[in-house]
Amino acid sequence: MTHQIELSGVNKYYGAYHALRDIDLKIRKGSFVALVGPSGCGKSTLLRSLAGLESISAGDLIIAGERMNGVPPRKRGIAMVFQSYALYPHMTVEENLTYSLRIRGVKKAEAKKAAEEVAATTGLSNLLHRYPRELSGGQRQRVAMSRAIIRHPKAFLFDEPLSNLDAALRVHMRKEIRSLHDRLGATSVYVTHDQIEAMTMADHVVVMRQGVIEQQGPPLELYDRPVNKFVAGFIGSPAMNFIPAKVGADGRSLVFELGNPQFVTLDRPLPTASKLIVGLRPEHLRLVQEGDAQIRLPVGVVESTGSMTYITSATTPEINVVVTDRQPLRSGEMMSLGFDPAHLHLFDTDSERRIDIAG
Repeated sequence: MTHQIELSGVNKYYGAYHALRDIDLKIRKGSFVALVGPSGCGKSTLLRSLAGLESISAGDLIIAGERMNGVPPRKRGIAMVFQSYALYPHMTVEENLTYSLRIRGVKKAEAKKAAEEVAATTGLSNLLHRYPRELSGGQRQRVAMSRAIIRHPKAFLFDEPLSNLDAALRVHMRKEIRSLHDRLGATSVYVTHDQIEAMTMADHVVVMRQGVIEQQGPPLELYDRPVNKFVAGFIGSPAMNFIPAKVGADGRSLVFELGNPQFVTLDRPLPTASKLIVGLRPEHLRLVQEGDAQIRLPVGVVESTGSMTYITSATTPEINVVVTDRQPLRSGEMMSLGFDPAHLHLFDTDSERRIDIAG
């Protein structure tokens, strides 16, 4: 079976509110898929619909070859890991792990053995007799994941599982989750508002907005070729710079509207549209000598982290630049910037759709 989960024409209404709009999504068996987007985009609703916690209003949901419309959650073979851990506080780690087995009638010795095997996989062997209150946030999340693993589900669903953890622990836990996914050969669907988590963990990223899938594909494909301005601005950190521009009279240059018009010759034919939005990622801009500059801008703010320097221009719109060395720039100085035209993105001003130009 190629696809473990298939959604075809899925819609979800809450009264008159259209939460999911014609969702088509195929998830390969063994893949790690991240659902990302701003708050209210529908990603958690989609995840809950997969789990059976929400009923879909229209369309088809197939899991492991079986149509799941109307099938209750307990019969879908899905395990869900929540943001809040959802552990039973009066039970030990071992009792939390074996609870789902015990209510299915699994013998105590067999359930205990299963708990020990899973605990060995997730690094909980020495914590089986502790209670949740005696565990750190990272340990509680591992218990929540172990409780899902012990059921041998058809797919794992993660609902922002790391959002309660501090920054350092989030980085550690996302590595643990991805490593665990690879060891188990599992199918995982992971909801997050953090596009860095999505980019670093997932094989396939689904970007959503207002109940619609805007774009889906491998992480670097979304980074390199965003289909519209929304995806371009959402994927990548710091976010992409967007600059209003006009096509020059020669049809081969751009006029950047950054206070004083700045002409950039690209030596390639440009679209006939008179107004465009230019996208440039901060990491694709570089500081150059004044004579080599494609853009000259006043410096607004300079922030150094030691290994990286973040520079913001004193223009409207602001232009952000990221360089990997230390720069002695000060507010008010002029900076000279260059870029490779291959890294430039163009978007239509009205539709905000991507415009491709000849290389």
